[in-house]
Amino acid sequence: MEWTDEGIVLGVRRHGESSAIVELMTREHGRHLGLVRGGASSRMRPLLQPGNSVTAVWRARLDEHLGMYTVEGTKLRAATLLASSHAVYGVTHLAALARLLPERDPHEEIYQMVQWILDDFEDAGTAAVHLIRFELAMLAELGFGLDLQNCAATGATTDLVYVSPKSGGAVSRAAGEPWADRLLPLPAFLREGEGGSNSWSEQDLLDGFQITGLFLLRHVLEPRGQGHSDARDGFINAVTRRRSRAAIPQG
Repeated sequence: MEWTDEGIVLGVRRHGESSAIVELMTREHGRHLGLVRGGASSRMRPLLQPGNSVTAVWRARLDEHLGMYTVEGTKLRAATLLASSHAVYGVTHLAALARLLPERDPHEEIYQMVQWILDDFEDAGTAAVHLIRFELAMLAELGFGLDLQNCAATGATTDLVYVSPKSGGAVSRAAGEPWADRLLPLPAFLREGEGGSNSWSEQDLLDGFQITGLFLLRHVLEPRGQGHSDARDGFINAVTRRRSRAAIPQG
């Protein structure tokens, strides 16, 4: 068995004296592990860092075996990402989310989204918007997508400012006003045609994470006996700390 694919390093653990088991999110073969001989060496360690993109050749006698990787770097982002706390937490959280997907199950759109996020992670506010959208995408990929395009009560497609914590559907201002204290605020950057990802406040970001956090816990994490990763909390705290020192850039 042999294949060649693009991949993003999600994690590495040492194996024996000098080798490493490397976890990649690949374009065509999903989340896939393999052994890299010499992967723990000083030459290979800078390449095998979370967030880096590689070309990987995987070989094994049988498909169900762990197999061996031969990897070459194509985009080494790790050094830049390690320079800021929000990026360190964010990359770790991205990897934790990717691990919710079944191993070796291809999810090309998720792969492309991870790659795009990693290439635009410098600004903390922008990174937060990307992560909220990624959490929404993961909910949809796992079969628990939220309908934020139509009012759950009336079917309206405009002035959607709330989310129902029960159904996960958007609710219009008029329909939701009597129960506003029971509904979740829908931030403007998640509303179609209302600012996109170019306009947000710190509260908008917190509201976005509240929505995705609630449904990830209810539908994905708690049924598996899990909770949110420490990296997710660390990322949110890092973003809000930066915001307390200076305003988040608006686009």
